[in-house]
Amino acid sequence: MPQKVVLEGPLPAKFILLGEDDPDDQEMLTEVFTSIDNSFILLFVNSGKEVLSALEKLKDDQMPCLIVLDYNMPGLNGADILKEIGSNERYKDVPKIVWSTSGSEKFKKTCLELGAADYVIKPANNTELEKIARYMLSICLV
Repeated sequence: MPQKVVLEGPLPAKFILLGEDDPDDQEMLTEVFTSIDNSFILLFVNSGKEVLSALEKLKDDQMPCLIVLDYNMPGLNGADILKEIGSNERYKDVPKIVWSTSGSEKFKKTCLELGAADYVIKPANNTELEKIARYMLSICLV
């Protein structure tokens, strides 16, 4: 399971905030990220509002190296979250990736216009999931 993050003091540079409400996807992501590099701390939140709340609680020196947003989350979707945080300078340098089961070009275009670094389709198999996870981790290491 992902390590619990206490929002006090500086967080490690390898800290990823993941907005993902599906427990199966959370478990798959935890397993694949851990198998690639277990030094990353993963913080999962279950809704769009929880993503915003978690970000608001972070101090400037606690920003994640990456924010991963499921497009379809309860409350606020990935595009809504990007819109909310897009005008806030403190999140400007944090890469954001939206991942979704939908291959909608409209959703992708909207998310990229709202500041997402990328929009990726949730994979159908473990090989593709590992490729996507490696890609996400590489963004963190830049």
